[in-house]
Parts: sequence; structure tokens; C-alpha cells
Amino acid sequence: MNQVIDALGWVGAASLLLAYGLTSVGRLPSQGWRFQALNLIGAVALAVNSGYHGAWPSAALNLVWIGIGLAALLRAGRRGRSGPDVVAAQARTPRT
Repeated sequence: MNQVIDALGWVGAASLLLAYGLTSVGRLPSQGWRFQALNLIGAVALAVNSGYHGAWPSAALNLVWIGIGLAALLRAGRRGRSGPDVVAAQARTPRT
């Protein structure tokens, strides 16, 4: 079980780093649902890992991060498919 929890922690860390890295280089809009989903997945995985290992400050931080991610995803869902992900994709599509 310990190995599964540790692997979950690494997946969470990778997810957060991927979201941050892609956003930092302009490949993923920070207001889009993909960025928020990667953050949410990472926060959930790290919250489980931190809680299992008794790292309560990290677990608490990730619980707050989960709340922020859920709120952002709900907001993105209300915007519908016209959110930043679609707008960014349209901007990259060449016009003929």
C-alpha cells in the first residue's frame, strides 16, 4: 500500500508541474479547464499522499487547492465551450 501512495504522490507532483510548465510557456491557458483539471488531479493525489504520511500542513494546503480547482472547474463549466481553451485553439488555427 505504501508504494501505491508514494506513486500517487509522484503522479500528483508531475500533474502540478505539467500544468505550471505548460502554462508558463504559453501552451495551456490558465483559465481553461485543462489547466484546472491538471491542478485538481495533482492536488487530490498529493493530499492523499500527504495525509497518509502525516504531513498535515501539506495535506491542508492541498485541500484548499482542491477547493480552488473545483470552483474554477465549475466556473469554466458555466462558461461552456467558449472558454479560453476554445479561444486559444481558434487563435492557433490558420485562417484561409
